[in-house]
Amino acid sequence: MGILAAFMVPHPPLIVPAIGRGGEKVIAETTRAYEKVADEIAALKPETIIITSPHSIMYSDYIHISPGMRATGNFAQFGAPSVSFTEEYDYVLRDKICEIADEVGFPAGVDGERDPRLDHGTMVPLWFIRQKYTGGKIIRIGLSGLSLSDHYRFGEMIQKTVNMTGRKVVFVASGDLSHKLKEDGPYGFAPEGPQYDDRIMDVARRAAFDELITYSESFCERAAECGHRSFTIMAGALEGMRVKPTVYSHQDVTGVGYGIASFYPMQGDEKSKSNDTFDPYVRLAWDSLESYIAHGSVLDLPEDLPREMYTTAAGAFVSIHEHGMLRGCIGTIFPTTECVAEEIIQNAISASTRDPRFRPITEDEIPFLEINVDVMGTPEPIDSPSQLDVKRYGVIVTKGGRRGLLLPDLDGVDTVEDQIAIAKQKAGISPFEEVELQRFEVIRHEEK
Repeated sequence: MGILAAFMVPHPPLIVPAIGRGGEKVIAETTRAYEKVADEIAALKPETIIITSPHSIMYSDYIHISPGMRATGNFAQFGAPSVSFTEEYDYVLRDKICEIADEVGFPAGVDGERDPRLDHGTMVPLWFIRQKYTGGKIIRIGLSGLSLSDHYRFGEMIQKTVNMTGRKVVFVASGDLSHKLKEDGPYGFAPEGPQYDDRIMDVARRAAFDELITYSESFCERAAECGHRSFTIMAGALEGMRVKPTVYSHQDVTGVGYGIASFYPMQGDEKSKSNDTFDPYVRLAWDSLESYIAHGSVLDLPEDLPREMYTTAAGAFVSIHEHGMLRGCIGTIFPTTECVAEEIIQNAISASTRDPRFRPITEDEIPFLEINVDVMGTPEPIDSPSQLDVKRYGVIVTKGGRRGLLLPDLDGVDTVEDQIAIAKQKAGISPFEEVELQRFEVIRHEEK
């Protein structure tokens, strides 16, 4: 059956009445949202509940998955020892996840368990779930100091394993948001705190999961977030699917952010690159890439494109990203073919298989790619950097036979000085050499 749904939930021990002793009333909105999540999980009747928790075993370079047949735990450390749990592990699915990770040399598995007891990042979600649904085994997964991209990749392995086994699975990503939301909160205030919460809840509303791996480590640290890697594993587990996101609540009254959201895969509608709603320029790049990588053939010029794609000759750049990271980008400044459609077909092949900075893209990567197409305007000479605008114009720098180009409106390129410096670097031109400058505009076509 695969992953039936995924949920982003917090884990404040305060929310459990035996611990809060009335104090839980300040986060009543979060409680109501949590109860809705528990109702939905009960309705789904999963065979396995995968829970990622920041408070399980954590290593700097290894993602720990709890071993054994079962585990117990209670809230004694929070003054409520009578609230206890005994959970059975789905060791068959767990061991298969470990096997998949081992096959590709990914650092994840059951080694190094220091404490078998369930942690509160796992037990708080279970406290709500087990009031409504007592079925299903669990898999408990900790986080690590590995990169966000690695956590996303591990989520993809989880999805692959779930699909292979046919398990009915619910994914619960346990994690609080920022701990730096209020001056009078337990951890104080930092400007990055509310910024982090706003960004995460916006990502949840749009299911814009690829944005999770773009957060800088320093920003996350200053925001004192708790669950970012937990959410990132969940995002990887949903990679390639179109999901319906719903945000149920977000509270910050304690000085710590608590966000709750659900993500339901849309049945029969996995992320398809043949979707007719794609921009036709992007659609053509996709078809060219898939034809060449999957079948080794150059795509014939289609007959159903907009008229201007046949009548306009222009240079074009095809940019390919995977999980938010550049995977290939090649283009032409001036037209080299009779029309822009043929330009896109050729440059999509080059960007995916001939960019010298990257290994060629393989067929199994195709579902995880994003493509942009930039159609070039005519370059014009300029006398001064003051005639540039990083958002509007791209730049071409020339020194003798060396020439470098940088497209406009790129993430991380905020000043004209940066734009020129990067273009020089690409051309092998010294930062101190004088160059001829040209500017150009582009029409950008992106996936809808």
